[in-house]
Amino acid sequence: MANNAAFQVIVLGPTGGPREDNVTGILVRSTSTQWSPNSIVAVDAGTLLAGIIRTLEKSKSELKNDTRVLKAGAFAGLTVPCKTPQANAAHIFREILGAVLITHPHLDHLSGLAINTPMLEAGNGPKALAALPSVVTAIKSHMFNDVIWPNLSDEDGGAGLLTYQRLVEGGNPRFGRSETRGYVRACNGLLTKCLGVSHGRCRQQYHPEGGGQHRIGGTVLASDQLMVPSRAISVDHSDASLCSPSQSPCVVAPKEPVWTTVESSAFFIRDHHSGSEIIVFGDVEPDTLSLEPRNKRVWEVAAPKVASGTLRAIFIECSYNDSIDDSSLYGHLCPRHLISELLVLAVKVEEIHRKTVTGEKRKREDTSPNEESFDLSPKTKRHSTAAGKSTKEDYDSQSQAFTRTATLSGLSSTEYVSGESTAGQDERSPQPVDGERGGVESENLNLNRNSDPNIRRKDSNTLPLLGLSVYIIHIKDSLTDGPPPGERILEELKTQGEAAKLGCEFKIPVPGEGIWI
Repeated sequence: MANNAAFQVIVLGPTGGPREDNVTGILVRSTSTQWSPNSIVAVDAGTLLAGIIRTLEKSKSELKNDTRVLKAGAFAGLTVPCKTPQANAAHIFREILGAVLITHPHLDHLSGLAINTPMLEAGNGPKALAALPSVVTAIKSHMFNDVIWPNLSDEDGGAGLLTYQRLVEGGNPRFGRSETRGYVRACNGLLTKCLGVSHGRCRQQYHPEGGGQHRIGGTVLASDQLMVPSRAISVDHSDASLCSPSQSPCVVAPKEPVWTTVESSAFFIRDHHSGSEIIVFGDVEPDTLSLEPRNKRVWEVAAPKVASGTLRAIFIECSYNDSIDDSSLYGHLCPRHLISELLVLAVKVEEIHRKTVTGEKRKREDTSPNEESFDLSPKTKRHSTAAGKSTKEDYDSQSQAFTRTATLSGLSSTEYVSGESTAGQDERSPQPVDGERGGVESENLNLNRNSDPNIRRKDSNTLPLLGLSVYIIHIKDSLTDGPPPGERILEELKTQGEAAKLGCEFKIPVPGEGIWI
């Protein structure tokens, strides 16, 4: 299996706490690079160096022609210069790790990097920290700021051990061509593209002079009927003023705060050699509960890759089992919501397959010897849908590929309609305004579109996600004498996935596991 793999993924930390030594941290490399320098990228770094050491402790080395090579474990085949796991982990961190991708600036995704960074040596050059601009700003302001932690970056007079790479959300169109358009280099052998997703909400106050906002509550808050979405609020700033430090230290706050979305990320990672891809999500909430639903856009980008077989795996969180209420998710997923999100992807994949089959039939009919043949312009020919490809028209039709219908008793029955929307409704649920009931939740109606496992799809006999592996990360550990929480989560996912006829395989990695994809 390893011989045919495009990626090796080493899961250093698969949980979401509360243990600090096992939180999110993933290493990814292209198998074509053979452990060359700068050939590994880390996605999040709640656990980093400690996870590498722990993984190396499970592996033994042997001498071959005076060269020490690891012969087992996740790092098998790596030539190492030292005898001990600690020293070899330092070598991997300094020499083999090319960059760190941060999905969002919460401590369980960042703390390992902060603690580990002072070990970098000047001769190696700064280590790249790549993230969306909002994530970089948060890290600069609240982590590497000479207060919480020394400024180890190469900006604002820092030590120069880290360098920030601000990614363009959705991909930089100036880079790449065709399938790689928008992707940028992550490390040797790997390209990446970052899409923003939502991870709960928090309160912010308006900054009258700068026109922006600053956070007044750092907590990821639960969904609540009485919360007012930021786009629906009207804040009176007529009495608010900001005095410069030379005049007065006083800042007069506006009368009302606004609610804003906590931004997280989904990284598409592409093997430059084979063209295969994986997706690694940061913390993410379901679109049905979000102030700013953005998962659908990720599935729109992913669907053609699933249809063509180039997208091999998704790493995504599922923090709790289904016993949790929506109001207590705090910007995370549970099995019913993860299945719901994957159903959106499945419908889009089915739509692409349907268009491909329809296009092939039309082509055969048009070129029948019994019918008159017409010359097509080059543009018309290019618009014909090839196997595994998706045109702009595909995306346009997919953008309204499903509608939601709420039912009583806290359940929902969802019917996905290909290429059209019933009742002309907008896909987003109405948002509550000034305490008005409604929005993504109400007392009697729950718009969780996967509460009913018998969700109907147009092609209900197909398995649209067959061959796709879904790895579950960020599981919240209960630290009890009972069975690990992942066991119940996995059971619920498998049961609901089979009922929904998705076809994907759910797996939960263990710390230090090397996954060949």
